[in-house]
Amino acid sequence: MESIFHEKQEGSLCAQHCLNALLQAPYFTAVDLAALARQIDEQERSQMAEGGLQSEDYRKFVQQPSSNVDDSGYFSVQVIACALKVWGLDLIPYNSQNPLAEAAREDPTNKCAYICNFRDHWITIRKLGNQWFNLNSLLEGPELISDTFLALFLAQLQNEGYSIFIVDGKLPECSADKLLLLTPAVQRETPRLISEIKEPYSMNEEEEEDEKAFNETLNRTLAESIQMEKECLEVALSMSLSEFQSASTSQGHSSSENTAKSYQFEQQSTNTPEKCESPVLSGRDLQAA
Repeated sequence: MESIFHEKQEGSLCAQHCLNALLQAPYFTAVDLAALARQIDEQERSQMAEGGLQSEDYRKFVQQPSSNVDDSGYFSVQVIACALKVWGLDLIPYNSQNPLAEAAREDPTNKCAYICNFRDHWITIRKLGNQWFNLNSLLEGPELISDTFLALFLAQLQNEGYSIFIVDGKLPECSADKLLLLTPAVQRETPRLISEIKEPYSMNEEEEEDEKAFNETLNRTLAESIQMEKECLEVALSMSLSEFQSASTSQGHSSSENTAKSYQFEQQSTNTPEKCESPVLSGRDLQAA
């Protein structure tokens, strides 16, 4: 899927993202589309002027803002159609009586791409290799759509209020198309909407100062705690050593006394006369007696 060109939503530039996803390269910028929108505005103004510069319709028209572009980056279907004509591509309404539209409704997989619009949001659904992909710029990446699900997906979009257009014509060659023909894509997880992805939290200056002060306090407290534990350990070791030395001294005195007593006892035993022991008589001696 890395080979698929996919632009993520920026502001309201979904028309730009939609076109570039369809063409699989960053061919159009907001400036390019704005220039096309101004050309269309001029054409529409010229048509309205044919009814007279002083006509009420013309005065109303010139007082209204452009319907082809606004400050947010929205572009009309006329701008998208004009941009696609540069590439020899046309847009055909999916629900029209055009034979191409009727064939697409019978089997949507026979076409190469669709552009869909709902509430000023544009998305591209395109075939790459032999697989279909939803290239919605509101998604974190391309979404793989099976052939069986494509018709259901388009029906679902229609039920939600989307206007669907068939892209008619030969799309420019792209590397993703060639690569996916050789190695079809496998998607284990459906891409999430960008709005559902948690952005990293950015702290303001005051919050950063608070966190810095908290970390300093925490580090200082930990250092004091470590120092206190070290001092307590040193005191405990000192007391233990004193007790050991005291016990060793006491045991030394006791041992000396015991040694002296033992020596005196041995001396007394040496000076005492030995007692006569009776001889042991054999059985023959007893008979003689």
